[in-house]
Amino acid sequence: MADVQSMANAIRFLAIDSILAAGEGHQGVPLGMAEIAATLYARHLKVDPADPLWPDRDRVILSNGHGSMLLYALLHLSGYEKVSLDALKTFRQLGSVCAGHPEIEQDAGIELTTGLLGQGICSAVGMAVAEAKLAAEFGGLVDHRTWAFVGDGCLQEGMGQEALSLAGHLKLGKLAFLWDDNQITDDGATDLAISEDVAARFQAAHWHVQSVDGHDIEQIDAAIKAAQADPRPSLIACRTRIARGVPRLEGLRGGHSAPLVPQDRIEAQDALNWRHASFSVPEGVYRDWRASFAVAREERAAWVERLAQHPDRPEFERRMGSELPTSLQHIFSDTAAQAGRENTPRGTIQSSGDVCDALATPMPEGFVLCADLEAPTNHKRSRSAFTAENSAGSYVHCGVREHLMGAMANGIAAHNGLRPIAVTYLAFSDYERASMRMAALMGLPVVHIFSHDSIGVGSNGPTHQPVEILASFRAMPGMTLFRPADAIETAECWQIALERRDGPSMLALSRQDAAPVRTEARENRCRHGAYVLHETDGQRDVTLIATGTEVALITEAANRLDQDGIKAAVVSMPSWDLFAEASTDYQQSVLGETPRIAVEAAVGFGWERWLRPEDRFIGMTGFGASAKSGALYQHFGLTVDTITDAVRAKI
Repeated sequence: MADVQSMANAIRFLAIDSILAAGEGHQGVPLGMAEIAATLYARHLKVDPADPLWPDRDRVILSNGHGSMLLYALLHLSGYEKVSLDALKTFRQLGSVCAGHPEIEQDAGIELTTGLLGQGICSAVGMAVAEAKLAAEFGGLVDHRTWAFVGDGCLQEGMGQEALSLAGHLKLGKLAFLWDDNQITDDGATDLAISEDVAARFQAAHWHVQSVDGHDIEQIDAAIKAAQADPRPSLIACRTRIARGVPRLEGLRGGHSAPLVPQDRIEAQDALNWRHASFSVPEGVYRDWRASFAVAREERAAWVERLAQHPDRPEFERRMGSELPTSLQHIFSDTAAQAGRENTPRGTIQSSGDVCDALATPMPEGFVLCADLEAPTNHKRSRSAFTAENSAGSYVHCGVREHLMGAMANGIAAHNGLRPIAVTYLAFSDYERASMRMAALMGLPVVHIFSHDSIGVGSNGPTHQPVEILASFRAMPGMTLFRPADAIETAECWQIALERRDGPSMLALSRQDAAPVRTEARENRCRHGAYVLHETDGQRDVTLIATGTEVALITEAANRLDQDGIKAAVVSMPSWDLFAEASTDYQQSVLGETPRIAVEAAVGFGWERWLRPEDRFIGMTGFGASAKSGALYQHFGLTVDTITDAVRAKI
C-alpha cells in the first residue's frame, strides 16, 4: 500500500523548494493541505496523467489559487508531462506553466484559471452542472466528479454563498469541496471578521457535511468515501494548521505568505524527518504517486472501448471538439430572412430570443443560464429547466445570483461539451464583471446576453440604465461586444459569437422596440464590425455612425437631410472590436473623409477611437432618469432634430 504520508511530504518539500527558488509564494496552502490532496489523489481521483484531456476525467479546481504550488506539486508528482521538475524550478517566472496563480492549461492538468477568491468554487458548480447535463445525454460516456480545494476566503466572498445555495438546491451529488479550515487569513485569525458556523451554512443549504482532522489520512479517506456515497453535494471541513511542518510559521498569520528562508527548510526537514536534497523526491515516493492512477488508467481504457461502440459517438466527439453543427448556417440565415420579411419594430432582446429558440433543437449543446429574468429576457421558450429531478434540461434558473452565474458559465465552458449562454440585464453585468474578465483571460467561448442596454429601459430609472457599461467592456481585452441595431443584425451577431471559440462575447440588447434598418439578409454584414448601411451614389457630405437602436435614428436623420440636398452616409457599427480588427483600407472606406457624427445612448468615453477632434458625439454626459423611453431620448437630445442640426452646423 502506498505511503500516503510520504507522498504528502513530497508535496510540502517541492513547494518549499519552488518558493525558495522563486523568492516568493504562498506556502500556507500546500503545506497545510498536503495530506488532504495526497489522500484524494492516492486513493480516489479518476484521472490519467498520460491523457490529461480524457473527457470523463475528474475535475480538480484549486479555488484558493494563491496556493498554486499545491497544484503544481500534485501535477508533477502524478506524472503530468508538462509540469516537470524543471518547470517547478521556474515557478513564478515569465512563461512558466507554474505561474503565480494557476492559469488554465488543461493539457498540463490545470483545469481553470483561479486566484480571485470565490471564482473557483462557483466555476466548480458549473463543472458539476455540465457533468450532470452531459451524463443525461450520453449514458455510459460521462460519469465523473468535481473536486474543489477551498480556503476560508472563498467561503467569505459573497459569491461563495451563492454557490453553496444553488448547488444544494440542484443536488449536485458529484461535487465536493475540501475546505482548508485553518482559521487563519492574510490579516490573522478568522475571528477578526467572521463568527458564524460555516459548516451550518452548508447544512442549511442541504449539503452533506463532515468535519475531520485535515492531517489524519484515514479520517480524510473515510470522509471522501462517505462523500462519494451521498447523493448531496459534500463539504469536508478539514481542520488544519497553516504552513504545517515549518516551525517558525506553523499556525501563524505569517504562514500564509511570509518569505521563506533556507533555515525554514532545514527545520522542516527535522520536523518531518525528510532527508532529501532540494528538488529531490525518493524513487519509492514517485512510484507510489504514479501507481495511484492504475485503476483510473484501466477505467480510461474501458471508456475508450465504450466510446468506439457508442451509438452517439459522432455527436459526442463533435461536442467535445467544440465544433458547431453544420446546419447552423441555415438556421441563422433563415432567422435573419424571416426578420427581414416581417419588418416590424421589436426589442432586440425579443429577436435574440427568436434566435435562441431556433437553436434549441439543432444545437443541443446550447445551455442557457438566467438570473431570475425568464419573462423579460425571453430566452427559455421551448427549453426545459435543468433541475435536481431533470438534469437533461437546458435552462438553469440561477435565481438572483449573477456573481455565481458568470463563474458557472466559465466552469461549463471549461468543462467542454456545452456552450453556456448567460442572460440578464446589462446594468447587472457589473456583478458578473470579474467572471467575464476571467473568461477573457482564459479564452473561454461564453456568450453573454444582456437586455435593457440603455436609457431606453425607461421608467425603471438610472439604476437600470447602464450608460457607462459599454465603454467599460469595450476596454476589456479579449471580450467581443456587440450592440446590434435590429432583428437581422441580432441574428448575425449571434452567429459570430457562437463561431468564436477563443474568447467570450456579449450582446447588448434593447428592451424597447428597435425599428428595422435592414430587410435583406443575404450576407452577414456584421462580420467586419461596421458597414455602410446607406450611401447615395457613393457621395457623402457627412458620415453618421451609430450602434443599436440609435442606427434607426441616424437613418431617419439621413433621409431628412437628403431632402435638403445633404448626402449623409449611414454607418452601423455593431462591434468596435471586430471593426478594430479590419484592415485600415476597409476602416477608411466605411468612415470616409467627411465630418463624422456618432450617436449612442451611452457616454462618449472611447468614441475618440473613431472620431477626430473636429468630429461630434451625441450621447449621454451623465446618468439617466426615470421616464418613458421616448421622453428620455427627447430630454437627453438623442433625436433626429439634434442630429440634423449638428450636421448643418458641421457643413
